[in-house]
Amino acid sequence: MLEVSSMTSHAISHRRALRIVRGFTLIELMVTVTVLAILLAVAAPSFTSFIAGQKVKSASNDLTTALILARSEAIKRNADIVIAPVNANSWVGGWSVTAAGTALLQQQALSGVTLTKTPSTITYKSSGRPTATSNFEIAGSSTIRCLSVDTSGIPSTKKAACP
Repeated sequence: MLEVSSMTSHAISHRRALRIVRGFTLIELMVTVTVLAILLAVAAPSFTSFIAGQKVKSASNDLTTALILARSEAIKRNADIVIAPVNANSWVGGWSVTAAGTALLQQQALSGVTLTKTPSTITYKSSGRPTATSNFEIAGSSTIRCLSVDTSGIPSTKKAACP
């Protein structure tokens, strides 16, 4: 009999311990959600400017890639390569790199950025040099980059407005 009563009291104390350690109370959960909401409210504005800056950087990288490709293809093919906006004089709508009417690269439209101080087209000669120097000012809500193509044909970027 002694053994049965000690097992019963042990089982009862084990059940009480399980009830105590079940999980979160409603108050603990509300405090956690409130703290999380405050942290998100503080982080959201800086995250928005981060995304805008990344869009400008991405557009700059896409355009640089197209310019390098055009220069490389002009030298390789020993022919003129033209980079032109897809929509008449609107580089934001995308651009294409063409060789004798054949599209080598087609860039999709950009969103969240503006391109100003842009040339109507850029033509690379068979020497890999452009017919003229060019600037592209790429701007987002709080970030500006200047992409320049000098007489060598190699593009360069800087975090500032174009002169």
